[in-house]
Amino acid sequence: MPIQKLRLQRGWSQEQLALLSGVSARTIQRIERGQSASVDSLKAIAAAFGVDFSEFKEDGMTPTADPAIDRVTTQAATARTEEALAFSHVRRVKGLYIHLAQYILVLCVLAVVNFLTSPRYWWVGWVALGWGTGVAFHGLRVFDKIPFLNGEWERRQVEKQLGRRL
Repeated sequence: MPIQKLRLQRGWSQEQLALLSGVSARTIQRIERGQSASVDSLKAIAAAFGVDFSEFKEDGMTPTADPAIDRVTTQAATARTEEALAFSHVRRVKGLYIHLAQYILVLCVLAVVNFLTSPRYWWVGWVALGWGTGVAFHGLRVFDKIPFLNGEWERRQVEKQLGRRL
């Protein structure tokens, strides 16, 4: 099954493929390790890649729907792939903004509590430093600035190992 190869060629992470196909990331991991997959999971993944389901079909599997329906589903999913990736990115950015707003709000409350209870020792700075580091890493991850945590890095490593392009 070329699922991992197709995923790496596109520079997608397992999480991105899971989001695009509607299959859980855990299922993607199992399939890439060679475990069997349901017909519905394979159809969803094939649709996300914009390829025919028959490329993923294992021996003994029979499709549950009409091939014409499969073809239409694949074409529709192909048309929505870029749109789904854009929505995914926007949701991740939104999650970062929510995290940042929570950070600011809680730190303001803690600063007031710190001022009222022990104004000589600003322990809130330690909270700000620890949580701020987490928020910073969250931002780096959302905007793919950590080079070893994205699908593109994974693809380059596979190509390096193989000595050729995927």
